[in-house]
Amino acid sequence: MFLLHRPAFYNYNSSISTTNVTFAGKSTTYMPVIEISSLDYPGVEVFSTLTEAQLRRKLEPEKGIFIAESPKVIRVALDAGYEPLAFLCERRHIEGDAADILARCAGIPVYTGSRELLSRLTGYVLTRGVLCAMRRPMPRRVDEICRDAHRVAVIEGVTDTTNIGAIFRSAAALGMDAVLLTPDSCDPLNRRAVRVSMGSAFLIPWTWTEPSLAELRQLGFRTAAMALTDQSVPLDAPVLKQEPRLALIMGTEGDGLPQESIARADYVVRIPMQHGVDSLNVAAASAVAFWELRRPAD
Repeated sequence: MFLLHRPAFYNYNSSISTTNVTFAGKSTTYMPVIEISSLDYPGVEVFSTLTEAQLRRKLEPEKGIFIAESPKVIRVALDAGYEPLAFLCERRHIEGDAADILARCAGIPVYTGSRELLSRLTGYVLTRGVLCAMRRPMPRRVDEICRDAHRVAVIEGVTDTTNIGAIFRSAAALGMDAVLLTPDSCDPLNRRAVRVSMGSAFLIPWTWTEPSLAELRQLGFRTAAMALTDQSVPLDAPVLKQEPRLALIMGTEGDGLPQESIARADYVVRIPMQHGVDSLNVAAASAVAFWELRRPAD
C-alpha cells in the first residue's frame, strides 16, 4: 500500500487521538495521532519496508514518494512547496522539534511509537527522530530548468548516495543554476542523498537527461568534461570563465567519465594537483569546480 489516499489510514483498529500543538502562541489541531506498537502497522511500511524503487514508482511518477528526514530538512522541503503525506516520530517530538512543522501541516496523519520501536528503523536515531513521507514532484524538462541558466552541473553515472547529496549541497551553495543527471545516476531524492544534501535537492532545479546533452547544446551551452587527459586544460583557464553558458560534466566515483562523453565535450578540464595526488573524490572535485567556474559577476 502506498500513502496516496488518506482515508486508507483510518480503516484499521488502533489507538488514535487528536492533538493540539501550540507554536508561537497559536494552537493548531491536526489529524489524529496514530499510536503504533509494530512497524508492520498498515501505512507505516512507507517508512520501514518499501524499497527506494518502490517509493520512486519510476513508471508512474505521479504516484511517487520520497522520505525527508530531520526537522531541518523537512522545513526546507515545505518551504520549497513539497507536499507532505504522513509523519513518523516519537511523541516527544510532536510538541518538541516537530511542533512548528506539524502546525504547518494540518490534516496530515502522524504515526508515533516508542523510541525502542522506532529505533529499529535504519538511520532513525541519526535523523533526530522525525520522518516525513512527501509526494515526489513530476520530472521537469531540460529546457524548462535551463532556459535562463548560465552554469549547469551534469552528473553522469554517479551512484553513491553520499556523493550525490554532497554534490547537490555544493551546487546550491556555490552558484550552479541547475543540475542534470543521467538515468544511471543515483536519485537525488533517495533517502540518504536528501539527508546528506541537507535539503539542497529542494533548493536547486534538477532533472534527468541523456549523456548526449543535445538539449543543452540547443540552448547554447558549451560543455566542460572533468577528466585527466593529455588535452585537459586547468580549471582556472580564463577561457572557461568567459563562457556565458557552461555545463560542467562529472563522472563516476571510480572510472570517471566514459571516453565518448569526454570526446563530445567542448573542453576537457582538470584540477591542478600537488604532492603526486592525481584526483579528488567526485564530491570534493565538484565543490572546487563549482566555485572556480561560477557565473562571472555582471
